Order: sequence, then C-alpha cells, then structure tokens
Amino acid sequence: MDRPDLIDLISFGPDGWGYFLLSGTAVTVLIAVSGYAIGAAIGVIGAWAKVSGGRTARIVAEVYTTTLRGIPDLLVIYLIYFGGSALISAVARLMGAQGFVGVPGFLAGALAVGITSGAQQTEVLRGGFLAVSKGELEAATAYGMPGMLKLRRIIVPLTLRHSLPGLGNVWQVVLKESALVSVTGAVELMRQTQIAAGSTRLPFDFYLIAAMIYLLISCASGLVFGRSEARLSRGTRRA
Repeated sequence: MDRPDLIDLISFGPDGWGYFLLSGTAVTVLIAVSGYAIGAAIGVIGAWAKVSGGRTARIVAEVYTTTLRGIPDLLVIYLIYFGGSALISAVARLMGAQGFVGVPGFLAGALAVGITSGAQQTEVLRGGFLAVSKGELEAATAYGMPGMLKLRRIIVPLTLRHSLPGLGNVWQVVLKESALVSVTGAVELMRQTQIAAGSTRLPFDFYLIAAMIYLLISCASGLVFGRSEARLSRGTRRA
C-alpha cells in the first residue's frame, strides 16, 4: 500500500482527515477566543484594582497575578476541571442525583485559559496605563473634561495603544495553551491530531500538519494585531 502524501491526508474525501482537522481547528479558535475574552475582563478589573483600587483590592489583585503566573497552566486546567466537577457532583448529590457530574471540557478549558491569561493581561494593562503621560491626563482635567469622557477619549485609547503589543503576545500564549485543553476531553486540534495519528500510524505527518495550522492561525493573528496597532498609533511619531 502506497504511503499517502500530505494533500491526501488533509483532503475532505473518504480517506482524508480534512473535516476532522477543520472541526478541531474551529474548537481550538473558539477556546482561545473565549479564554482570551474572559482573561480580558479579568485583566481590566485586575488592572483597575492595582492602579486605582483600595488596599484590599490591590492585595487581592497582587495575590491573584503572583499565584496564577507561578502555577503551570496544565495544573490550572486540572484544578478547574476536577475541582469544578467535584463541586457540581457534590451539589447534585445534595439534590438527590447519583454518580459523577463532570464539567464540560470546553467550558473548563475556556475558564482555565481565561483565568491564566487574566493574570498576564492584568499586568499588561497596568503597564499600559502607567505609560500614559500624566500631562495628558492633567490637561484633560484642566480642560474640565468629565471623568467618564476622559476615560473614553483619553485613558482607554492611550492605554490600549501602549498595551496592544503585549496583548498580542498574550494571545499567542493563549493560542498555544489551548492545546493543553485536550486533557479535559475537548476535541480540539491537538486531540484530533492525536486521533488521526493513532488511526493512520502517521504521527509525524499529522503533527507536522497541526504545526502548520497553528502557525497559520498565529500569522493571521499577528496581522490583525499589527493592523490594530498601526491604527491606534496614527498621528504618533515613531522613533
């Protein structure tokens, strides 16, 4: 039997794995986008707590970022998946249900990725805010600009301008972290690749294909962040 080439392996024919790889890629992107969005919400709250919050808020934010940046991402996924499943099962038993109730793999993965990326986005956004010139904030205050208007026209755009390169790096990390979610049973790209590699006994071929898909997503993401950075930097002088 002839050894199939890469084109045959990724085709959508009866012997190809194109559909499965495409569905796995879609799940990977959904997990990454969901986790990144959750992390962005956490990052905004965490950055606010560190910059403008009271003493308790700053301590909580500092403990959160220090802890999450010091724990391996895979361990966070396990804690969310098994800890959440144990909690749901305990609640279910109180309500009369029997057996083990697991957290859906997609949900557990998105939450874990979001919680870990939230710690990184907190620091990126905090640094972006601290990079905003105090003179611009003082000028807006002297002009009599209300707080919410100053936030919308000065603080948010300038913070994003300074933070966007770092946020782009966080996205690349999130994209790679999504490969770890396969341990929860979520059938994303890495899990589909493992299934295909085991079924065809062509591990190198399929892992090479997966690497090319991840690289393609990464390059496309880089273009999006690059265009966004250029748009936010319009009118600024480049060194």
